[in-house]
Amino acid sequence: MTDSWSVAGRTFTSRLIVGTGKYKDFEQNAAAVAASGAEIVTVAVRRVNVSDPTAPMLTDFIDPKKITYLPNTAGCFNADDAIRTLRLAREAGGWDLVKLEVLGEAKTLYPNMRETLEATEVLAKEGFLPMVYCVDDPIAAKQLEDAGAVAIMPLGAPIGSGLGIQNRVTIRLIVEGASVPVLVDAGVGTASDAAVAMELGCDGVLMNTAIAEAKDPVLMARAMKRAVEAGRDAYLAGRMGLRKYADPSSPLAGLI
Repeated sequence: MTDSWSVAGRTFTSRLIVGTGKYKDFEQNAAAVAASGAEIVTVAVRRVNVSDPTAPMLTDFIDPKKITYLPNTAGCFNADDAIRTLRLAREAGGWDLVKLEVLGEAKTLYPNMRETLEATEVLAKEGFLPMVYCVDDPIAAKQLEDAGAVAIMPLGAPIGSGLGIQNRVTIRLIVEGASVPVLVDAGVGTASDAAVAMELGCDGVLMNTAIAEAKDPVLMARAMKRAVEAGRDAYLAGRMGLRKYADPSSPLAGLI
């Protein structure tokens, strides 16, 4: 049975979304995407090559007819810049499903939630379908959903840190309160982190650095694919209850 998920009316089978930054070249990036089984890749609009038509382009290696491109606003620190960036993306490629992130400052790369909420409202009114990077706060997540976010993307830890999910309680609360998909975005470092996100009930996981900066990115991409699938299966299976004391696997009654 295919375990698919949907966002803004579009259905996918892979619950792993992969970034396109930090790889040594486009060829390695494409190989990692293939190994990951991802059906969506994020692309930083502000870092796209628009000045040198002779230089290699990402689309030469990752076919946008086969893989969904998700333009993002990486590098934007206010709502106006983020909105302008996505308007340009729509003009250039016709994209309406987008990833919105508005950062507060360069040291932590934490989201500026006031600017993020403002940008979400404007973009939704203009017909965009924003998947929104945010703090791991269930109240903020619900506000974004009410503003028009088609997916909530709370950080597990600071972008690029590899620290793993730091607050499982708030991620679980966001999942329980959301009526749109929830995907952990940022902080994943290794396969077990991805599995934890899925075990908490998230619809998916987005990552870039964890794969791109691995010693073997393609092998790590394959590991992440399996971890997301295993975590999802564990969530659907329903884990055993926690106990304060031991409980023998074999009954003690009737022993010889």
